[in-house]
Amino acid sequence: MKKLILSAVIVMGTLTLNATSITIKAPVKQLSIVQDDYKEIDSVPAAIKTALDNAYPGVKLDKAYVNDKKEYKIEITVRDQKSTVYTDIKGNILKK
Repeated sequence: MKKLILSAVIVMGTLTLNATSITIKAPVKQLSIVQDDYKEIDSVPAAIKTALDNAYPGVKLDKAYVNDKKEYKIEITVRDQKSTVYTDIKGNILKK
């Protein structure tokens, strides 16, 4: 009888050891956002405004950026939908 109780205690002890949880913490990566060398500007050339009005009726220009290649990154809103459009200085829409 002693052996039966002793073996039951040992079995219960090993089962409780396996039931404990182990937490492993993974390293956290930090993301940095780069503006792609675009600098914010206050206004865009008239050719760009005209091209955007023709392409997107009812467009609202939110922010505009320009880079060294004279490419414009323009954040727009059309019918409550926000989007980003890239153009050149002549108003031609670029695909990026």
